[in-house]
Amino acid sequence: MNKTLYISDLDGTLLTSDQFVSRKSFETLNDLSERGLLFTYATARSLITASKVTAGLDVKIPVIVYNGAFIIGDGERLIKNVFSPDEAENIFRALAGYGIEPLVYSVIDGEEKFSYRPERLTRGIKDFLGTRVGDPRHRPVSRESDMLHGDVFYFTCIDNAAAMSKAYEKLKNRYYCVYSNDIYSGDQWLEIMPKAATKANAAVQLKKLLGCDKLVVFGDGINDIPLFEASDKCCAVSNAAPELKEIADTIIGSNNEDSVAEYILRHFGTEI
Repeated sequence: MNKTLYISDLDGTLLTSDQFVSRKSFETLNDLSERGLLFTYATARSLITASKVTAGLDVKIPVIVYNGAFIIGDGERLIKNVFSPDEAENIFRALAGYGIEPLVYSVIDGEEKFSYRPERLTRGIKDFLGTRVGDPRHRPVSRESDMLHGDVFYFTCIDNAAAMSKAYEKLKNRYYCVYSNDIYSGDQWLEIMPKAATKANAAVQLKKLLGCDKLVVFGDGINDIPLFEASDKCCAVSNAAPELKEIADTIIGSNNEDSVAEYILRHFGTEI
């Protein structure tokens, strides 16, 4: 019997449209995990926010967060992909050249923080921060030099779409960049990560770490395309982007129909 690793995206895939894991899904997955299922998730979220929206789900193996910047198990960063100081500086300068003010994510003294200058916040960033009230990662700063403190691993921009499009074209060949609409707010986002920080790379690393033979993945967005390409079998939810459906091996039900859990329940313990 092949040892199979199952990895699901969260938003738009495992999570319902109300941003939670349904009771049916987490009870099904938890029961299967007790029987030996190797299931985890890969998300652009941090572990802090991912843990909130997956309440009730008992994930027993490491999780992939920040689009693959970190693989975290038992509260430890097992794999960490960060920018070099020069890379972080070059990205920050490039964004500034287009008038874009980012949120800068970094690890400072072992803790994750997102740095920002309050007087320069865009409407989109303000709205995003409004969903993170009480988050211990908040790090407002007054000086530009403080924006890049620590080990920088992620830039998030919610700004002028035309300017971000130009920045994306400039940076996409040197770093891993995602230029997409947020599925909840509809805002245009530009996310910039180290080249190695992808869900696909992290999934392959985790597959090797756990000694698995097969990788089955689930997703909904175009940013899941590399993850699908790295898998042995890929399943798109019915609400997925057309581009993702085109390369999927299987189309399952929507994110509001417990489709990931139902698929795994039907196939766990069988050959792919």
